Amino acid sequence: MASRAGRAPGVTIGDVATAAQVSRSTVSRAFTRPQLLSQETVKHVRAVAMRLGYVGNQAARALSTGRFGNIAVVVPDIANPFFPPLVRSLQLAAETADLAVFLGDSDESAEREAKLIARLAPQVEGFVLASPRLSEKLIRELAATRPTVLVNRDLDGIPRVLIDSSGGMTEAVLLLKKLGHQRLAYLAGPRDSWSDQQRREALTQTSAKAGLTVEIVEVGRPTYAAGRDSVSAVVRSGATAAIAFDDVVSQGVLAGLEVRGISVPTDFSLVGCDDTLAALTTPALTSVSAGAATAGTAAAKLLVNLLEAVEPSADCVTIATHLVTRATTAAAPKSTF
Repeated sequence: MASRAGRAPGVTIGDVATAAQVSRSTVSRAFTRPQLLSQETVKHVRAVAMRLGYVGNQAARALSTGRFGNIAVVVPDIANPFFPPLVRSLQLAAETADLAVFLGDSDESAEREAKLIARLAPQVEGFVLASPRLSEKLIRELAATRPTVLVNRDLDGIPRVLIDSSGGMTEAVLLLKKLGHQRLAYLAGPRDSWSDQQRREALTQTSAKAGLTVEIVEVGRPTYAAGRDSVSAVVRSGATAAIAFDDVVSQGVLAGLEVRGISVPTDFSLVGCDDTLAALTTPALTSVSAGAATAGTAAAKLLVNLLEAVEPSADCVTIATHLVTRATTAAAPKSTF
């Protein structure tokens, strides 16, 4: 019968190495870093270990090596549909490296994000910070002490995955211009969001070159209610089309417009961002793609490489975006409401 330590009495890593005719380090890697070995070797070592009643003890290993086999991902709002596919793909990629993933939700608060990181740090080997709200100073302090990868935050010297919104936003503006819209509204996200900063810049620059007017409507935290409540400001702006920070805000805008009797797209055109809910709305929402799942996989790979690397890395992975045209964009109305 196995002992409380997780192995048969007296069975050691050396016993497994002798029986499997491999080194002790190979046995250790078969349990802790299987990606460094061939699949055949991992299967062979684990089969011998199982026959002998030996199971790698994660807790004991952590005490002796400081390697917990855990990483953490911190997001600003897990209820936002952009983040679940990112977390899921990150977890799948991490599992191939025998890493477990802890999840933290900062609730759009830099203070809470800092507290989560402080509490998770003793239990994890590295962090993925997705759309972090922390100051650059605090992020750099963390990266100096613990392997850290950023998603949608561009800080030189820190490995990061950036979803480049400029391509999709440019396509959205040019589509609306082609449809005859002259005045647009942008329903902006949190000011400390790197993604929002990139989207504002791409939108305003492209609109200026296209000769279009843009009204910025500050939404703040991107929620359904915020999008619905912003409709009054959108109507007052005189815009005939809007681009929202994300699809959640767009859903709220659709609801607010419907209450006012404004038909989409006959009376008003709407474009979302992230393409997470777009196909589920009525009418189906035109939206800028985001590649959340791709970003999650890339972030996990960067962190695994960082954990294994002898020399520090500052790789940057950029994911392009494009416009997915559906049923919420049409020719500009002949008169405003």
